[in-house]
Amino acid sequence: MKLHIYDHCPQCVIARMIFGLKGIPVTLNILPHDDVDTPTAMIGKKMLPVLEKEDGSFMPQSMDIVHWIERLDGQPIVTQRHNAQLQTWLSDHRCLIDSLVLPRVVSLAFGEFESESAQQYFIASKQHIIGDFSEHLQQTDHYLEQLNQALLQLEPMILSERAVNGDLSEDDFHLFAMLRELSSVKDVVYPAKVDAYRRKLASLSDVPLNDEQAI
Repeated sequence: MKLHIYDHCPQCVIARMIFGLKGIPVTLNILPHDDVDTPTAMIGKKMLPVLEKEDGSFMPQSMDIVHWIERLDGQPIVTQRHNAQLQTWLSDHRCLIDSLVLPRVVSLAFGEFESESAQQYFIASKQHIIGDFSEHLQQTDHYLEQLNQALLQLEPMILSERAVNGDLSEDDFHLFAMLRELSSVKDVVYPAKVDAYRRKLASLSDVPLNDEQAI
């Protein structure tokens, strides 16, 4: 199987995780961010991730991919348990995380941004949503102060370094994907339980963090 992704993309991280967690081999194919034709030919629009199955058919949508892979061997490992408090936390801090992450990822060593045209495509599309990147970068200290306080609120919700609710659930896919985004941001202060969780999930899912290239 082949998984078509953008390396920075949290939805793509969600799809990648299930392969690592279950030890199922998959080939990762990173598309240039300005490549509209390839995903459109596969699923009718520019959207990733897309799973290319062994029979040549295509499946979009990250959690659909997770559920499909889960059913392959008849041995599911992911519960559908949802933590309402965690989901509220994730939703409440989405804009803050976008403001920190989006202006940075385009400058990191992600394969989807190797060309200038791909960088400019991303910048134009995301600035249309969140506003001028440079203005957000100027507010980094303010954003980090808010984020670090938010992470302190998150820490008590993490019951195990292997699973936020104590057993692996869909919440782990969404939480780790967001924490992996944040690993692109330098000087984030992770409380001990949050740090242990993100590192353990990175190892278990075979999706590396971006700490070493954070800016």
